[in-house]
Amino acid sequence: MKRFFMILLLFMAGVNWSMSYGQIVPEPKDFHFLSGDKYALKSVSVDREKVFQNPDEYQLLIRKGEAVISGNLVWAKNTLAQLQDEDGKVPEAEIHDWASYPFRGFMHDTGRNYQPVSLLKETLDLMSFYKLNYFHWHLTDYPAWRIECGIFPQLNDPQYQREGRDEGKFYTYDEIREVIAYAREHGITVVPEIDMPGHSTFFKNAFGFAMDSEEARKVLEQCLDEFFSEIPKSDCPYFHIGSDEVWIEDPQGFMQWLENVVKKYDRHPIAWDPGLPASEGVVRQIWNEAAGSNAAASAKGGKYLDSFVGYLNYYDPMLFTSRCFLHTAAAQAVPDTTKALGGILCLWNDVRVDNKENIALHNGMINGMMAYAERFWNGGNAGEVENENLPPGPLTEAGSRLAHFEEKMTMHRDRFHKGKMRWVANSQIEWRVQIDDKEPVIAYGGAVDLDALCLSKHINIGDTAVAMAQTIIKVERDMDIEAWVGFCVPARSNRNGYGIGEQGQWEGGCQCFVNGKEILPLQPWQEPGKYDYHFNTWGKPEEEEPFTDEQLYWMRQPVQIHLNEGGNRVEIKTPKTYKGLRWGFAFIPMMSSPDGTVREVDGIRYTGG
Repeated sequence: MKRFFMILLLFMAGVNWSMSYGQIVPEPKDFHFLSGDKYALKSVSVDREKVFQNPDEYQLLIRKGEAVISGNLVWAKNTLAQLQDEDGKVPEAEIHDWASYPFRGFMHDTGRNYQPVSLLKETLDLMSFYKLNYFHWHLTDYPAWRIECGIFPQLNDPQYQREGRDEGKFYTYDEIREVIAYAREHGITVVPEIDMPGHSTFFKNAFGFAMDSEEARKVLEQCLDEFFSEIPKSDCPYFHIGSDEVWIEDPQGFMQWLENVVKKYDRHPIAWDPGLPASEGVVRQIWNEAAGSNAAASAKGGKYLDSFVGYLNYYDPMLFTSRCFLHTAAAQAVPDTTKALGGILCLWNDVRVDNKENIALHNGMINGMMAYAERFWNGGNAGEVENENLPPGPLTEAGSRLAHFEEKMTMHRDRFHKGKMRWVANSQIEWRVQIDDKEPVIAYGGAVDLDALCLSKHINIGDTAVAMAQTIIKVERDMDIEAWVGFCVPARSNRNGYGIGEQGQWEGGCQCFVNGKEILPLQPWQEPGKYDYHFNTWGKPEEEEPFTDEQLYWMRQPVQIHLNEGGNRVEIKTPKTYKGLRWGFAFIPMMSSPDGTVREVDGIRYTGG
């Protein structure tokens, strides 16, 4: 009630609440306006007498354009930057804020697809802006070892690495130190990962023996000695040892040996879970998304990190953004850091990437990171939901909070990420979905996960099925809009999916109609009928075929749609034709600007068909 009257007071005073407090991501825990006035930012000074036990804690006091910050200065400055309007003005306000979890990370896989240092710095800038404080740097994987190795230069030799995967490219120790120093300036600690003993085809190619063998242990110990000699504990107190997705004859023995080596250099080891068995002294990074497994895994001994929210590359970016926001951080309704340190958001590109600039856009990195930062800074969830892959109804607590967060994201997209964020608010769209001859059910959101919908609504289907979805778009006048239309989006770590449609058709024979008129792709396909793979492509030749923009609906030019005053019926037909298909559809209305940026459509409402 107190907050309601504060908002009402500010509205009467002429303050644009949504452009001040409402635009800060993640949302501060304690925020007060001191007046309804705004001033040009004149100065920023530091109060060094205030000391906080929580290293993420900070305070920000702004009076008549003069800001005083204390505590975590990086986070305070980034909050101040978000508070400024486009004219450089800031409100009079007082903020006291802190993180619910001490470990809020982001992971890039540079073992499969090398990224230049300049691109990594852009990621660090983004992380810092949203108060993510650990950069998990996955430095080795099947194709290559990306760390300079003086003692065994064959690890950097392109002849032992996967062809076409940035052969011979690695980070020198000077570059690694450069990234670490840059991260530190931005409030971020680097967590290097050497995945052992799995994901190591390059290692066997270079030495002729597997990474779990006795000979390999001698090699690895020398490599780790070199790494730890070059990179001191003060730079990287945590060290990730991998250990996932591999079968070896002596898992306990290998892990105990590896833990002892890492601890000898006084580093805190982190390992994947599921993975080889680790002691309670190892921080477990839980990645299994199976229903119920996350809570069970978090209940085991030792400290843990939550990566069971899922991977950026695995989902439709529209869906994953809401999934992150709806997720229950660390499987805890109320944050308790006794065992739960926080989480790490991961971005894997198993499929080869040609243009590394596309990694962020093809995976919705900015919007996903924004929602993840919100969830793990404040903990808990947005309210109970049936399934994190299904946006809740707008009248529910979680639905209302999601809609409010989408407003924040829209502001950030237009203010800070113009042209770099292919996303529009979409959670309010209501669908009436009928699967085969089953009773119709209601679903929400511009991207609908039909597999999750069937699971949630207890709809049993076989290997094949057909979904018919309808929504009514209501507008107060005739207007022309645009829409992204797409079906059954494949994970960027696996090409299992319909690929590109035949010329003049959508992928998989799917269809879209507006007021009875079929809506077809706007432009001819450049590669019609290609990438139609009904199998997992890991380790297969198809994995070396990069994704292009036309394969991902949010990267394509939207279709043109005319809406009549009143109600307009949108109908979607999405067949499922084989077991294992990532079954779903997307219909996301928007407006486009000449520079290619996208925005929401004003004056539009939805009801189920």
